[in-house]
Amino acid sequence: MGRTTTPSLPTVARGLTRLGESIRLARLRRGLSAALVAERAGMARTTLRAVERGEAGVSIGAYANVLHSLGLLPQLSAVAEDDVLGRKLQDAALDARKRAPRRPRPTPAATPT
Repeated sequence: MGRTTTPSLPTVARGLTRLGESIRLARLRRGLSAALVAERAGMARTTLRAVERGEAGVSIGAYANVLHSLGLLPQLSAVAEDDVLGRKLQDAALDARKRAPRRPRPTPAATPT
């Protein structure tokens, strides 16, 4: 019995479609066949086809394996690296009157006798 997923929002679906197209173009630029990339990524060609179409039901692990096979995995870590909105929200939640906790003062060393 197959898994069911909720339909993606239109913006998400468009983003996944663009990602899939980019992956497909990267494979073609490298002159690699779908069969070879699927084998290197450890998946069936049908799964690779679903990745290249940007289907939402494909696991992120499958996308990561394909990116790794194409030498593009380091770019995946840049996805949420610079979270401008998150930083603004975090800064807005800071209480300006709050002070940083005091650091404990070092205890005087015992003097030798």
